[in-house]
Amino acid sequence: MKNLIAANWKLNPTNQKGAEDIFEQIKKSVKNTAEEVVVCPPFIFLPVLKGLALGAQNCFYEDTGAFTGEISPAMIKDLGVEYVIIGHSERRKYFGETDETVNKKIIKALAVGLKIIFCIGETEEERTAGKRNEVLQRQVQQGLKDVVDIDNISVAYEPVWAIGTGNNCGVAETKESIDFIRQFVKKDTRILYGGSVKSENSGDYIKEAGANGLLVGGASLNAEEFAKIVKSASIAV
Repeated sequence: MKNLIAANWKLNPTNQKGAEDIFEQIKKSVKNTAEEVVVCPPFIFLPVLKGLALGAQNCFYEDTGAFTGEISPAMIKDLGVEYVIIGHSERRKYFGETDETVNKKIIKALAVGLKIIFCIGETEEERTAGKRNEVLQRQVQQGLKDVVDIDNISVAYEPVWAIGTGNNCGVAETKESIDFIRQFVKKDTRILYGGSVKSENSGDYIKEAGANGLLVGGASLNAEEFAKIVKSASIAV
């Protein structure tokens, strides 16, 4: 099973040329890697980026209809996109996504043949209150309720308090969470880590924490740094 290294560009960059420049640099720098690399840019750039596996950052849970501003899994699939990120904590926090809506999106995306990067993770308040495992179990079980095609799902453990803060989760704590999550998914399900990932710590999450890949945020906008992260994953195996 290859490690999955996914680049989540979030709401970046601000123009097509910037997206193409970063993408071309990444494509050149990872062309000989044995890892599976997927780039998840903003929707608007998906049709113009070619040469690496692509992922969307979100989707809706219907194929068509009166849902202004939404983009369906069927539309994403039609572009030749392979992956979609579902349940990211920023979607939950800023756009009111719930375990129920995440579940509906996963089911609809799988139905059209997309592969899923399913995000879960606890907040700082939940962690401090000792509710980490409770939150993770709920998010996994409710997010995957009635899901049959688990083979096309990778779970990304992203503690909310570590995302974009520079305060990455320690390797030992990450291993505890990954081992806990494994109780609720198939044995061969890939579990990724995300949350202030950088080249200095990325290899440790795979070698020591047992992650099967990484979901990389801000560092993925720097092609040189992202290439180092991909390389560290190969070395860690």
